[in-house]
Amino acid sequence: MYKQILKTALVAATLALAACGKGGADGSAGAGTDNAPVRISVGSYNLNNLPFFIADANGYFDQVGLKVQTENFAQGGSKVLQALVANSTDVAVGFYDHTIQMQAKHKDVVGFVLLSRNSGLVMAGRQDGTFDPARPETIKGQKVGITAPGSSSDFFVRHFLAQHDIAVDSIALIGVGSGAAAVAALEQGKIDLLVNYDPAATLITERNVGRIIIDARSDEGARQVYGGLYPTSVMYANQSFLDKRPEAATKIARAQQMALRFIAENSAEDIVAALPDAYVSGDRKTYARAVENARAIFTKDGYFIPADLETPLAVLREFNKDVASTEIDLSRTYTNAFVERASAAAPAAQP
Repeated sequence: MYKQILKTALVAATLALAACGKGGADGSAGAGTDNAPVRISVGSYNLNNLPFFIADANGYFDQVGLKVQTENFAQGGSKVLQALVANSTDVAVGFYDHTIQMQAKHKDVVGFVLLSRNSGLVMAGRQDGTFDPARPETIKGQKVGITAPGSSSDFFVRHFLAQHDIAVDSIALIGVGSGAAAVAALEQGKIDLLVNYDPAATLITERNVGRIIIDARSDEGARQVYGGLYPTSVMYANQSFLDKRPEAATKIARAQQMALRFIAENSAEDIVAALPDAYVSGDRKTYARAVENARAIFTKDGYFIPADLETPLAVLREFNKDVASTEIDLSRTYTNAFVERASAAAPAAQP
């Protein structure tokens, strides 16, 4: 505990010094003229979003001088995307592929911090399940649980079906949320298969509820499923927000960099200890194992790698008619400008 208090104090001191040396209109963290609250919404408690939970729990938004109002829809990223497009929230914690979807609809939704560099998704089935990925046709007639329609878990299933020329209406897609609620749906027989993230994946194996059939949490697993890494959780906003409030966006980027650094430098047990009960599914020991299982998906500094963004674009083109028929400019779906400014504002705090 003393070590963490000391680390937080040192980071705060670094930010204070950066504010003195970087004050101005360049949008860098600590420039400090934009102190209006920012509404941030998150779609689920899945571990891909862990850096946001850590930033919130450890008070990093306060430390960078930004007031945030948070809301957790707990219904999947598609609900958060709807709120953002409707201007009911300012910033969303959602999945990168949604920015591609929105560009196909001529809406400029832009990722400005990459939290998770890889999928983190698994497909799990009951112990007595009949689906065998080596025989793709055996998925027909199955009830498949996803976080929500239009979510990245939905895309995962549609990608599998498209790869094997199987009609979507040959299965039933059912929104079951994430975490313990999703696991309960599998355990109670409401669904035959579940596509979800940690902590659900770890809870399934720990409780012997079912078995992991397809695992895209590792880089190797993602390449087998998607043909490449599949960036997922990001902070994204409408381009109009980023244009109007660059200082706020940079402060968000800095707070997330602090959270990513905390995840990289601490044990899974210490990471879980930092979280309030509301963010923890199941008991804390099991949740810590889920954090360790998911650790490889997180970025170190929030930067997007342009080449990796080609993977979700290729996946969406398989089944999304809007994306397939639109010339997508990936450079308009993300920006590294704010993480660059945040890094420049506090160089001493970088790895």
